[in-house]
Amino acid sequence: MSEEKDLNALQKSLAALDKRMQHIASEMERTHIAEYVDLLNRPISLIWRNLLAGAARGVGIAIGFTFFAATILYVLRILGALNLPIIGDYIADIVRIVQIQLEGKTY
Repeated sequence: MSEEKDLNALQKSLAALDKRMQHIASEMERTHIAEYVDLLNRPISLIWRNLLAGAARGVGIAIGFTFFAATILYVLRILGALNLPIIGDYIADIVRIVQIQLEGKTY
């Protein structure tokens, strides 16, 4: 009887261990750990991917900044054309400072 209880307890323990191992295996597949390890084992591929990602980020930042700056300049042109007293003075000051800086003088 004691052997039967030990065998039953061992089977339950093995079943729980199997269930846990299946869970760990599915989590590893979900996180793509094998692809990550494979990438780490090929440093040239890792460098190439990082180079492409950096270039794409740089181009994205350049395009985004260009769009943002063009939008700001467009809004400033519209505000300058309205001849608003306070905002017009600020815009005139900004233009004057930029022109002085372009000439190489200090203001």
